[in-house]
Amino acid sequence: MLRGKSVVEDSDTLLAKGLIPIIDLAHCGTEEHPVKSVVNRVGLQLQKALPEKGFALLVNHGILEEKLKVAWQHLDNFCSLSSDVKEHYINNIEGYHGYNQNEEENSEGEHHELRYAFNITTLKISNVHEDPLPGFEEHINELAHDFKLLAGFILQSLAVSLDLNQSFLYEKHCHMLSGDNESKLCLLYYPPILEDNEKNELFKGRLQYTYQKCASDTPDFRPESDCYKTSDVSEGATALGQQLYSSGHIDYGTFTLLAQDSEGGLEVKLPGSEKWQRVGHLPGSIFINAGEMLSIWTENRYPALSHRVIIPEQEHLRVRGRHSIAFFCHPDNITMIDPTDIHHNSSTEDDLTKPRKKHVKIAKEKVYNAYQLIKRRFKKTSNSS
Repeated sequence: MLRGKSVVEDSDTLLAKGLIPIIDLAHCGTEEHPVKSVVNRVGLQLQKALPEKGFALLVNHGILEEKLKVAWQHLDNFCSLSSDVKEHYINNIEGYHGYNQNEEENSEGEHHELRYAFNITTLKISNVHEDPLPGFEEHINELAHDFKLLAGFILQSLAVSLDLNQSFLYEKHCHMLSGDNESKLCLLYYPPILEDNEKNELFKGRLQYTYQKCASDTPDFRPESDCYKTSDVSEGATALGQQLYSSGHIDYGTFTLLAQDSEGGLEVKLPGSEKWQRVGHLPGSIFINAGEMLSIWTENRYPALSHRVIIPEQEHLRVRGRHSIAFFCHPDNITMIDPTDIHHNSSTEDDLTKPRKKHVKIAKEKVYNAYQLIKRRFKKTSNSS
């Protein structure tokens, strides 16, 4: 019965309707020197996908599924540590590197973990002791390096899509995971959602997970510190099946890469639309969406994607723990996010001959660097919460 219901509901997703761009990276995404023809082809596909959808799914990206599974197992091992041991890994306020504690209190005063999150912001320092977590640091750092390489590939393709020199954007992100850059890799685990029938409340279950086949929606677990909430925080999300994992928001950075192990409730608003639409899940793919800084840089040619994650209505989905890995790609802190850079460095005649009035208007607007922009957004988000 559940299986039949799932098939019907899956037909409502953008993926089932064939409305999601799927981009094949030909296993070049993690190469130090990717094949130029593949970089160019992916650039042309992004040139079409991002303005129309704001996101795409990447396949044959070069990050092995087995490497992701091992990372999730390491995260499980970390989550299983006692609270007093985990406290040694809590991140510092400035760098956000390490364990991010996030709890909620129920009606009886009991504390439950909303999510387990471990952030990697640099590959230069070590803060994971080998004794309680053998192999954790080595494997996660290697995975973070893979995501950094994949982000570098996408940056080169994005430059091609914007008719820029292939290295233009890459050079403005060259300090990812090495300091003076807000990029980070986030390992996230969400315990299963259980329902207390007597009190009609939802609460988080304990850590329990077995690898299962993916069949439905893609979860999207964005750390609140890296997203900007939009005004439609709870629009259409009041019934049991419409409660939220994360409210409507856009990501701050250039773009976000997301890998996940199971189904969830990711919904998006396509550019120019006010309707929330379910995405759907493609096993083995990596979800990419444009962020606010890319939108500013391109004068909204590549709009930041508004998205949220609802708690699935189906019980067999709610009671399943889920893992995800998100890589938030940011420019180097001192990089000025100036739209005129795109115009001045464009190699096409059309860009060079656009009306000068528009350029003058842009020049008069205050331009911020990447670090200033993200701090302004943090302040705006905290003031509105």
